[in-house]
Amino acid sequence: MPGAEKGTRLPGTPTPMLKLPGADLQIAADVWGKEGAPVVVLQHGGGQTRHAWKGTGEALAQAGFRAYALDARGHGDSDWAEDGDYEQDRMIADLVSVVAKIGDPNPILVGASMGGGVSLCAVGEQAVAARALIMVDTAPQIEKEGTQKIRNFMAQKPDGFDSLDEVAEAIANYQPHRKRPRNFDGLKKNVRRDLKGRLRWHWDPSWLKRTRPHTEERGRRLQAAAGHLAVLKTPTQLVRGGLSDVLSEEGAQRFLADCPHSEYVNVTDAAHMVAGDRNDIFTEAVAEFLLRNI
Repeated sequence: MPGAEKGTRLPGTPTPMLKLPGADLQIAADVWGKEGAPVVVLQHGGGQTRHAWKGTGEALAQAGFRAYALDARGHGDSDWAEDGDYEQDRMIADLVSVVAKIGDPNPILVGASMGGGVSLCAVGEQAVAARALIMVDTAPQIEKEGTQKIRNFMAQKPDGFDSLDEVAEAIANYQPHRKRPRNFDGLKKNVRRDLKGRLRWHWDPSWLKRTRPHTEERGRRLQAAAGHLAVLKTPTQLVRGGLSDVLSEEGAQRFLADCPHSEYVNVTDAAHMVAGDRNDIFTEAVAEFLLRNI
């Protein structure tokens, strides 16, 4: 809710390398690579942070790109929206502002889930003249049950957790295909400590009040953006997690039919969070695609 307590970061949590101006607030970011190299802007999914892209950002820098990983508004170290506005239009406006500040008018956009929808609309509606687009486990047609599972995970424990062990348990229940960590230090960046000493997720709870991602209106808008993308012939790659319950194979194939110039990678043993599940395969596929097309 607007005005809700953001909480304090836990000791040892990485601080953002820089802050960039969004539409009406500050966007936290990390950056890798040399200035002057082709710019890649990495946008995460709902409930994630820029840290999801660390391995990918470092690898892209080694491949000759300059990669910026952003915390979406209301997530991680970015500001929370005082008016609770987390709709797609506002996130596109943030992206436009960040791109202007970075200074490369033709960046490469990489977006996972929520970030993929923002990227697709930004390119298809010509808000950003991207030189390439990579969408990660999202498309105009996604599965309601899968997106509801994400919302249920994000909405749990509204009063917070007692310990990092409880946080680890919640994540393990949501991602049973991953091994539960023995060391909880990596979880610190996902939570904040409130005034009562309890641990809360890093995101603004108002984010959950935004328009649900599986609505017909959302689908029509993304479908139209995909149609414009096909006309623009922007180099495009769709990456799907083979175990995903958010983007089905049917949904992926429909997008490829609408954008026949697009390339497709199915990472068979990854779920919705492809970069986190199989960062090695994901990053190799992305780098290879970009080196051929940029």
